[in-house]
Amino acid sequence: MSQATSNAFEMRAMVKNFGGVRALKSVDLAVAFGEIHALLGENGAGKSTILKILQGVYRPTSGTIVVGGKEVSGLTPRLASELGIGMIFQEMSLVPTLTVAQNIFLLREPTNALGLISDRQMVAKAREIFATMGVDIDPRAEVSALSAGQQQLTEIAKALSQDVSVLILDEPTSALTASEVEILFQLLDKLRAQGRAIVYVSHRMDEIFRIAARATVLRDGNKIATRPLADYTLETLIADIMGKATRDMSDLIADSAATSDVVLKLRGVGVEGRPGSVDLDLHAGEVLGLAGLMGAGRSRIARTLFGLQPGAVGEIEINGATVSIRSPSDAMAHGIALVPEDRRRQGLVLEHSVEDNIALPVLGAVSGRIMVHGKRRAKLADETIAKMTIKTDSRKSPANALSGGNQQKIVIGKWLAALPEILIMDEPTAGIDIGSKTEIIQLVRALAAAGKSVIFISSELAELLAVSDRIAVMKNGSVTETVSRHDLHVDPEEVDTLTGSAFQRAEQRLQLLIQKGAA
Repeated sequence: MSQATSNAFEMRAMVKNFGGVRALKSVDLAVAFGEIHALLGENGAGKSTILKILQGVYRPTSGTIVVGGKEVSGLTPRLASELGIGMIFQEMSLVPTLTVAQNIFLLREPTNALGLISDRQMVAKAREIFATMGVDIDPRAEVSALSAGQQQLTEIAKALSQDVSVLILDEPTSALTASEVEILFQLLDKLRAQGRAIVYVSHRMDEIFRIAARATVLRDGNKIATRPLADYTLETLIADIMGKATRDMSDLIADSAATSDVVLKLRGVGVEGRPGSVDLDLHAGEVLGLAGLMGAGRSRIARTLFGLQPGAVGEIEINGATVSIRSPSDAMAHGIALVPEDRRRQGLVLEHSVEDNIALPVLGAVSGRIMVHGKRRAKLADETIAKMTIKTDSRKSPANALSGGNQQKIVIGKWLAALPEILIMDEPTAGIDIGSKTEIIQLVRALAAAGKSVIFISSELAELLAVSDRIAVMKNGSVTETVSRHDLHVDPEEVDTLTGSAFQRAEQRLQLLIQKGAA
């Protein structure tokens, strides 16, 4: 990477209070032109807070902001945009009912000679941006019809359309396929070479070591360090992030609690007019992982089992009896719960309190004859907050005031309160920190040990290997291979220094199955 000569922005002694909580405690952050700078820390460390200050979403309690060598006060989103600061949030902000081009140029629409908005110019300019990015997305398509990965790439195109000099990316690869990640990394390297400053937030350490030159680590609102990535190993970086050394995911592997009893059987389950169909068995006490590239059909199966997928076909058996699941209420009646892929849009009512969200699936259990029973609901909320170790000032705090990891814990906790026998988890660790991931994996294993059955969908192969008893590989809507986790592991004595640990070899084997879609 080229040697940066000046800073694109500096944030000095940043303090931010939310009521009685100090989210930032005199934090410094500086990023140079022509640099990809990683901003790291667990959920609640202060990453989103300092970046929202830089974008003008939050006002700092105190501190100084310098952009392009000039001190800036009264920063607003509009002023940040004028200064060339663009941010792509972890939770996307696109308008689903508008087209791709309309989203990219929202509030900045080009006009024709008559002063009218020119859709033709928007489409043409959007095509040019996508061409420079090396991706093929139809600017005329409605955003609601795009995959999560295509929506993320559209967010990036929206930022690039504003000719940003500072680009902030918050978990940009959480919804991308491997090929889309490569496109993104090539694009970021091109932008870095052009002299743009890039702030990269991710919980995926392999990405950080691959793409970033330096890293700033935050913990509990404090700046821990800013160092070149070359000075870090994975172990020392995680130690800075967490404040203590953490365990490898291979240490999370637990003995299987699965029995021979089949609690869920799928035969020919698919969607009318879509390719593929699924045959699967899920056993009592089993964690069944679903692996595959984006578009393989994993989330489609989750939606089908929870009664959310239009046009679903095939046969579903629960405990030997054929059932019809046409709505979430049908699924819940059969003991099925779903932790959805998009926690903010599908899993939470963000403006409502932690307590309200936890009570939603079990209103009948916390209600009297006429109205909701406040004491029962409060007790349920307190028990769930304690069980899931949710960090919140109060059960009355709105869900949107919590970090992403704690929001995810609310979603999981509220469905566990419904006491399901079959729990489906779709990308439950996307965009959350290492510590929260560990807690969720341990929770899933504890549920299996208690006799519950879990379908665990994840793009993180290490997670699948750590949590699953068996892994089903999907491609084009069908299961192409089902393999025991133990079959993917090799004897450590067979592994040499060139191929890494046995756990890494298992990841390589699983990746090969996913890429080929067959054994």
